[in-house]
Amino acid sequence: MKATKIRTAGSPVNGSAFILYGLIAWFVITFLIYPNINVYYEIFFSDGNFSFEAVNKLLSSDRAMRSLYNSFILAISLMVTVNIVGVALVLIVDYFDIKGAKILRLGYFTTLIYSGVVLVSGYKFVYGESGYMTKLFANLFPSFDTTWFHGYWAVLFVMTFACTSNHVLFLSNAIRKIDFQTVEAAKNMGGSTFYILWRVVLPVLKPTMFALTILLFLTGLAATSAPLILGGTEFQTITPMILTFSKSLASRDLAALLALILGLSTLVLLTIMIRFEKNGNFISVSKVKSVLVKQKINSKIGNIAVHLIAYFLFLIYIIPVLLIVIFSFTDAQSISTATLNISRFTFDNYIQVFSSMAAFKPYLVSILYAAGASIAVVALALTASRILHKYKNKWTNFLEYSLLIPWMLPSTLIAIGLIVTYSTPKMLIGNTVLVGTVWMLFLAYVIIHIPFTLRMVKASFFSLDNNLEDAAKNLGAKPFYTFRKVLLPIILPSTLAVLALNFNGILADYDLTVFLYHPLYQPLGIVIKNSTDAQAVADTKALTLVYSVILMIISAVILYFVYGRKSKS
Repeated sequence: MKATKIRTAGSPVNGSAFILYGLIAWFVITFLIYPNINVYYEIFFSDGNFSFEAVNKLLSSDRAMRSLYNSFILAISLMVTVNIVGVALVLIVDYFDIKGAKILRLGYFTTLIYSGVVLVSGYKFVYGESGYMTKLFANLFPSFDTTWFHGYWAVLFVMTFACTSNHVLFLSNAIRKIDFQTVEAAKNMGGSTFYILWRVVLPVLKPTMFALTILLFLTGLAATSAPLILGGTEFQTITPMILTFSKSLASRDLAALLALILGLSTLVLLTIMIRFEKNGNFISVSKVKSVLVKQKINSKIGNIAVHLIAYFLFLIYIIPVLLIVIFSFTDAQSISTATLNISRFTFDNYIQVFSSMAAFKPYLVSILYAAGASIAVVALALTASRILHKYKNKWTNFLEYSLLIPWMLPSTLIAIGLIVTYSTPKMLIGNTVLVGTVWMLFLAYVIIHIPFTLRMVKASFFSLDNNLEDAAKNLGAKPFYTFRKVLLPIILPSTLAVLALNFNGILADYDLTVFLYHPLYQPLGIVIKNSTDAQAVADTKALTLVYSVILMIISAVILYFVYGRKSKS
């Protein structure tokens, strides 16, 4: 009876299974638990004795304290600006009856295929000192300051329009679930369009908006690309400062302490979010819901104003994408001078990327990292999900919680933990050093994608019919054969979708990559960021535009096959 209580299914574990489970246990201890615990040791016991020296150094560092202040200011600002813009986008395309809503949706959804360092570099290319739009403004207004696009306001502007992806995905789903009968009842009682919106519609969206607000705060707190590229010396935030400190052994403890503060802030906010969701009462009182019908704006002035806002936002989203695509077909001189001339249009930039190994190398490096890490994390998640599905005891509970650690910590803290821990030989990895090798970044990619992959793959496993495995076992099939021939084909479609999303996320990653990449094997994210530097040559910027366009195409194709085909089936 005791064995039945601990193990819910399966035959006795054989030798190969023990080896496999042992490898998973080694991976969890070596890369998920030990580095994160070691960060605490390096901060408070760097010389073998407990000390607050790192804390004193942080408090006495004006740059470090200013970066903390700037990060919290940015995080709080984003909670306001992104929610305003995000809610406006969702109302425009899903709630109000707006002319051309389908076209507007395409513009608003560009952030799904165009994000991170690619988006930030694109905005700098368009609005920077030598950008096309900046030169246009300067021609229209001779006194216009061409150096306007930097500092806090530039970072806030870019991140406001870059961080609405979750709104157009999750808040759109929430608004479509609103009961139309409730809206009609309020309208019959004399409620105006905007009164109904404020008192009936928005309160229903409260739980989704609360979760998105917490995520926005965490995003602003850990922002990397935008402050690094656009912040300048006057607006430095935590993550760029951590990057600066981590490059020196003398200040590495400061980098670890800042990363720890970032991690603790994340844990506190996630705890608050969970507690609010548990205490909140977000249950709909409607028993039979009717599909929401788009609402007409009765006020003529209000209708015109909303349409103007809708198309103004559309222009903000679409202009950088269009200009990047257009300029990718021009020569280096046109790009450096931000001028468009049809006689200078050419395919040479694309030909060079695919014909020159030096130009194609960043793509090749990123593709190899993305493919290798995606396959590795899916294999790990499949094995772990199989264990969690087959057994239920305290060890499997420990395994599951351990694999979710990267979800509770910012990628910055994970990177610093790996740097601090494996910059010297360690017995856990055979007395070798990982810092400075190509494997460090590969392992980091695997680590940060474990929680999402595990949740998705585990859900597929637990949706399986247990009778299938029992039938195969009764027919004499071995466990591995049953998994390979019976179970895997069923969960393969969802597993491949997760693999594709992971591949897409890794391909142009910068925030984690910048801490751990090998100088001789620079991924796309690093190359794209370097092209935004003032000293970058025009030819490099031309290739970067091609990189950005191809990345957008790849992202669009992957998202279509993961979401588009599914929605049609």
